[in-house]
Amino acid sequence: GALGPRQAPPLLLLLLPLAVAALLAVVGPPPVTGSPSPLEDVVIERHYIPKLCAREVQIGDFVRYHYNGTFTDGKRFDSSHDRGTPFIGQVGLGRLITGMDRGIQGMCVNEHRRVTVPPHLAYGSLGAGNVIPPDTTLIFDLVLLDIWNAEDKVETHTLSKPEGCVRTVQASDFVRYHYNGSLLDGTPFDSSRNRKQTYDTYVGQGYLIQGMEEGLLGMCVGERRTVIIPPFLAYGEKGYGTTIPPQASLMFDVLLVDLHNPKDDIIMDNQVVPESCARKSVVGDFMRYHYNGTFLDGTPFDSSYQRNSTYNTYIGLGYVIPGMDKALQGLCIGEKRRITVPPHMAYGENGSGDVIPGSAVLVFDIHVIDFHNPKDTVEIRVTQKPEECNLTSAANDLIRYRYNCSLLDGTLIYSSDHQEKPPETVLGTFRVIEGLDEGLRDMCVGERRVVIVPPHLGHGENGARDVPGSAVLLFELELTHIQKGVPEGYLFVWLEDSPEPIYQAMDLNKDKEVPLEEFSEFIKMQVANGKGRLLPGRDPDVVIKDMFDNQDRNKDGRVTEDELKLKVDEDNEKLRHEEL
Repeated sequence: GALGPRQAPPLLLLLLPLAVAALLAVVGPPPVTGSPSPLEDVVIERHYIPKLCAREVQIGDFVRYHYNGTFTDGKRFDSSHDRGTPFIGQVGLGRLITGMDRGIQGMCVNEHRRVTVPPHLAYGSLGAGNVIPPDTTLIFDLVLLDIWNAEDKVETHTLSKPEGCVRTVQASDFVRYHYNGSLLDGTPFDSSRNRKQTYDTYVGQGYLIQGMEEGLLGMCVGERRTVIIPPFLAYGEKGYGTTIPPQASLMFDVLLVDLHNPKDDIIMDNQVVPESCARKSVVGDFMRYHYNGTFLDGTPFDSSYQRNSTYNTYIGLGYVIPGMDKALQGLCIGEKRRITVPPHMAYGENGSGDVIPGSAVLVFDIHVIDFHNPKDTVEIRVTQKPEECNLTSAANDLIRYRYNCSLLDGTLIYSSDHQEKPPETVLGTFRVIEGLDEGLRDMCVGERRVVIVPPHLGHGENGARDVPGSAVLLFELELTHIQKGVPEGYLFVWLEDSPEPIYQAMDLNKDKEVPLEEFSEFIKMQVANGKGRLLPGRDPDVVIKDMFDNQDRNKDGRVTEDELKLKVDEDNEKLRHEEL
């Protein structure tokens, strides 16, 4: 075989008489007699040389190789292939036959070589038992599988590295990484990618082979490096199962996917902070925000933008993961922030379904759209007010106004400029949302306001057409017209004292009965002369007809003087006046 310090390899020693083995071990190779010439050296034929040869065998190196040993006539006398176990030995220190010591030097891993060893550099004139005759030239066909040295250390080569690397792996960190593992000759033995699952572990706490503990240190998330580990920092003399042979150097192609430390807190990086921020979010607020969620290596896992819908939640009350609950406090409307959440403040070791793996660090790029508190009231800011303001809007008034309605992020939803005529409403009659109704009161014609309406005074959790659920609304208002109203439940009010007696004033033709036409003419005269006011916001003829019907007790189409008198309220047994 590829033979020990002037002695046969362990398996070959079994074939030799003990006396011969002892002699070879003590006195070394016998003197060479006869041919070939003692000056003849080994002959090396390099049948295959790898294009890349990072290291060549030198004196003192340990090697692991397969070989076939034959005589010059082609007859095989030994083979590691037949045994299924490569030979392992040290070069240049007399532990191999001299010819093999010389013939293997300068070899690269995966190189194929034929080494012809003359007798005086092999077993000389004594031979080796019944296996190798005296004065025999030996031919070895070698394939080098592995090479290492007792002085070797873990070797790392960075293949790619992100430009921005703010943190590297330190002892006690928890990492998630992908790897392809192979022997030094390229034979694969394991791959996390084949399992479609990262390898997750602490670093520096003895959970990994020593060489990998060292090889991961200093890596950035997204970095890819090759880690070469000598056997004594890997699985050593025992190997591992059937996949890693004894004394095997290991080579790992590693991609670091994730990194955190159990002591980590959330990390917040401000990206956009509004110049003005009148209010910051606090515990108990309800927030609407957009986000993109990625892992540390940039792989996306979720996005509210793709759903075209904000994420809506209460803050600090446990409705979201603890890291996000904490990070959403102290933000301004319109602020953009990057939030990095360690797994113990996210989904922990178990992850979440098929979307978020266990022990994953999560990165959220958020944009705060709005927030409010359930206790919020309507916020009113007057931006322009006429110097003279003698008439202001109130409940039951008919008003006309201009407006822009937008979300707090500036998104315009509605505008009166897009309508054919300015909108009008009667305040206090539930024709507009409660917050807008409140914001339109106590205004002068020509006054402008900004009114902020929380959702519980707007369109609530369900929203409305083009208005998202739980949205805070911002109105820019201008009042253009006021028509004063009448008290609730009334159709008409006197602005001056009514005529006395009223029935005689109403009976224009003095025939002691007032039909609808005569009643209508009388009422319109009072309004035209500024003496009375009709309920605004409805067709005057319809209002007057309702008034007439209220006075026409017997429904004969005429109002008499008796019908215009006081009416008893049967429920309260009190007298009340009709509008007239």
